[in-house]
Amino acid sequence: MEARTTTLWRDLREAIRGSQQDFTEGSLSRAILLLAVPMVLEMVMESLFAVVDVFYVARLGAEAVAAVGITESINTLVFALAIGLSMSTTAMVARRIGEKDHEGAATAAVQAIILGVLLSVPVAIFGIIFAPDLLRLMGAEESIITSGVGYTKWMLGGNITIMLIFLINAVFRGAGDAAIAMRALWLANILNIVLDPCFIFGWGPFPEMGVTGAAVATNIGRGTGVLYQLYALARGRGRIKVPRSQLRVDFEVMGRLLRVSLGGIFQFLVATASWLGLVRLVAIFGSAALAGYTIALRIILFAILPSWGLGNAAATLVGQNLGAGKPERAERAVWVSGVCNMIFLGAIAIIFILFAKPLVQLFTRDLQVVPFGVDCLRYISYGYVFYAYGMVMVQAFNGAGDTNTPTLINLGCYWLFQIPLAYALSMPAGMGAQGVFLAITLSESSLALVAILIFRRGRWKLSKI
Repeated sequence: MEARTTTLWRDLREAIRGSQQDFTEGSLSRAILLLAVPMVLEMVMESLFAVVDVFYVARLGAEAVAAVGITESINTLVFALAIGLSMSTTAMVARRIGEKDHEGAATAAVQAIILGVLLSVPVAIFGIIFAPDLLRLMGAEESIITSGVGYTKWMLGGNITIMLIFLINAVFRGAGDAAIAMRALWLANILNIVLDPCFIFGWGPFPEMGVTGAAVATNIGRGTGVLYQLYALARGRGRIKVPRSQLRVDFEVMGRLLRVSLGGIFQFLVATASWLGLVRLVAIFGSAALAGYTIALRIILFAILPSWGLGNAAATLVGQNLGAGKPERAERAVWVSGVCNMIFLGAIAIIFILFAKPLVQLFTRDLQVVPFGVDCLRYISYGYVFYAYGMVMVQAFNGAGDTNTPTLINLGCYWLFQIPLAYALSMPAGMGAQGVFLAITLSESSLALVAILIFRRGRWKLSKI
């Protein structure tokens, strides 16, 4: 027993420091542990961005929180581009690493970064110019637009930091260098936590910028994380190094990357467009409902994103093992990761259901906002065990380079089921905002069941990238 405990602690230390294990050989459980620990910690750091921002912004009132919520809903379109491109990046880099083609992995990394920059520039220009119109389109009241337009301009204008931190971390994850990706987000979050109250409330020599200050702090934090990532790529301390000779456009690799990315981008756009529709429905019931929904989602993301880290570990193992010609090992990795995720999210669900009110009250004491936040947190938590398997299955498809299957699943479960159900429950059935919360639980649970059934058919093992 003591020897087993010693081995576990040794593996945990290796996971955090960075492992050089070949993930296509040896113990599968150990491979999942070495990849999942830093990936989960990475996602904890990613979820902290949203939680920290809302924690401080909530001191400014419900309208400020609503402005952040609406902007983040708009910003999910940026996340769609970043995550869609990162899906194909992870898959391609992992496949090349599994094939022992390290030069090919570096080429894929460079092309992904170039694509990310090209996509972020027009988004920044559009977001800065049309920020008030976008808020108005999402149903924001004029008071919300007045207080939140600066936040919106900064978040959309600085979207390149979101794009690159996602993409470069996708490179490291695909290569199996999850610890480097984790450290990049640690650095970004430490800066964000320190700078958030400084820019929001004007502490010390910093200007008092209100809700806009949260966006400034976030962009500085993410931007610093990106600089660290670029340094790590150039130095080549992990499995992947990008020398100067690789800094060129490769249209053939970029074309393949873009083709797979389009499926990933559309996959996430389908999901995020559904979430935008849900925000629009919740906004009908007022600023208090929207603020409660926003706070609850930030708490939920704090659990879901770490859980997504297990899905990312499964994606890396699928890509590398398919590259090494070991599809059965890839499949076993997905089932084991799913069980681990189910245990983790099941425990989180119990905590959220039992302690929903005190958790929401950490962010606000507004008597109108708290009931909506509590209801949202509890309703969505009821489906956590289903979500656990669903997110691992979806990431497994993406890790294999099959981004089309999850896209079709999202289309059916979100657009054809979730949105109509949310409208029916909230309006004709008279449940109000609670009807939207219930629709989320039912549709996400259905998505998980569909994904499991399709995964069992095994066609993803034939995907090429």
